[in-house]
Amino acid sequence: MDLERGVRRNGQLIASAIPEHSATLRTMAPQEPRSATCLERLAKAERVVPKMQATIACVSGYVRQQVNQLEVAPPQSCAMQAPLMPSYSLERVAATRPRREGTPLRARAECSRTPLFEPGGPLSALHPVEQDRLKQKAATLADVFQRSSANVEGRHGYLALRHHQLRGLDHSRKRACLTAVHNLFLTRADGTTAAERFLGPKPRSMFAAILASVEIPPAPLSPPRRAVG
Repeated sequence: MDLERGVRRNGQLIASAIPEHSATLRTMAPQEPRSATCLERLAKAERVVPKMQATIACVSGYVRQQVNQLEVAPPQSCAMQAPLMPSYSLERVAATRPRREGTPLRARAECSRTPLFEPGGPLSALHPVEQDRLKQKAATLADVFQRSSANVEGRHGYLALRHHQLRGLDHSRKRACLTAVHNLFLTRADGTTAAERFLGPKPRSMFAAILASVEIPPAPLSPPRRAVG
């Protein structure tokens, strides 16, 4: 999101702009009394940059797919992805800022959203019920990128708080297995898994997939001998 204009930004432009900011931080870091841990975190953030463009492209593709499933006319679908969803993203950002900084963002979001439903706007001809449905869907899709990160960070934070020092989760294979159980097997009260809430369709049974890909050893030819004596 471009907070100044209230429009979506291109994923490639975002990925190309991040290294410039990283270079600036690299230049400033030696001049500040920062610890070695801070420099390691900066290096860790730089390693994530090449994957950022793919993440943004994945989220954008998912959003386009969800909008196409609404079966609305092209002017209305374009309005969904251009001014409507970015306006709800602005409101999300405004909710994380102090009131003085958040008020201009909320005003910018309202100025972007209101003309869509006024006479002559691309969404004005729709029934009020349909308008409310599109608003709700746009607000949900505006949260997709945030949820894609929050799910991961929330999982990592929970592991660090509860389990890393208690159950030997310093082993990467064990962490990967428990993360798969967390995302694909554990359910909330409504019966949905984390993968289902994020991706939409219900995934296939995790344990059925494991059984289909694992070769179970055959039973022994004879029973084990008992020790005598």
